[in-house]
Amino acid sequence: MARFINAADPSEVVLGNSTSSVLRILAHCWGQTLQAGDEIIVTNSDHEANISPWRDLQSQGVILKTWTVNPDTFELDLADLAALLTDRTRLVAVTQTSNLLGTLNPIRSISDLVHDRGALLCVDGVAYAPHRLIDVQAWDVDFYAFSLYKVYGPHLGLLYGKREHLLALPGFNHSFIGPEVIPYKLQPGGVSYELTASLPGILDYLQGLAQHHWRADTAPDERGQLTQAFDLIAAHEAQLSDRLLTYLRTKPQVRIIGRDTADAQQRVPTISFVVAGRNSSEIPPYLDAQQIGIRYGHFYAPQLVDDLGLAEQDGVVRVSMVHYNTLEECDRLIAALDAVL
Repeated sequence: MARFINAADPSEVVLGNSTSSVLRILAHCWGQTLQAGDEIIVTNSDHEANISPWRDLQSQGVILKTWTVNPDTFELDLADLAALLTDRTRLVAVTQTSNLLGTLNPIRSISDLVHDRGALLCVDGVAYAPHRLIDVQAWDVDFYAFSLYKVYGPHLGLLYGKREHLLALPGFNHSFIGPEVIPYKLQPGGVSYELTASLPGILDYLQGLAQHHWRADTAPDERGQLTQAFDLIAAHEAQLSDRLLTYLRTKPQVRIIGRDTADAQQRVPTISFVVAGRNSSEIPPYLDAQQIGIRYGHFYAPQLVDDLGLAEQDGVVRVSMVHYNTLEECDRLIAALDAVL
């Protein structure tokens, strides 16, 4: 897994039950190093996994600030973050890709700004990881978390932390496990043998994609093959996004919540929308009957739904596509939606 995310050392990889779990542990341990008056910045577009643990630190006097999405563009503006940063800012917690908006946030630019102000960066990569290759060193993130089942593996969560940060953390495991014992001091009770034994299969699968599609031009090394696999994934997913977004733009009663472009540099094929005069909860049941799985709600980003004024509409309708979906399946989805909208 260290090779998968391009960590500098395997000891920088902490495994746990879920992304919510590993971020809770991180916040609990790192929070012990804070003082009253220290500041943490979260966004209103993150999954609650990367908001609630930091919000809870307010009970010890930590000040929480919120970096909010522009309600007109659905974007996080770097200038707004710059205005929130002070010499008391200790951490910025941000999603790499909103699991509601599907927007790709500029993590390296965020990282540079945050580090220039002397703070650390914690990134939730759950909605990014199925669609693009992770590179924690290239982005210079301090902490990074995602779910391994989102990358076609077992139901585990992964937390990356720079080695110096993990060593400085108080432990979460038994008292006799010293502060230098990473990652074990942050993995209470150990991790499921059965689930961790399957982790190499993630790389096998992705390398298999590259080897199958690139054939004679397959990269000679593992990282190169992972890059090729995710290049294929991004290209195919852009076609899926374009097919659905093109259709949705023809419907005047539909409002796309997020970028309406299929550009693979700007979004992933997680596409949300609302329909004027309709509750979002009305639409998915029609498609369930046709064995098409889309869902509605806030998708664990209730603050964003509230701030966009969509709560009374039962949140958004969300279509979540990945590389193994086909254009034919997308067309079947569109035909089903057309009968409902």
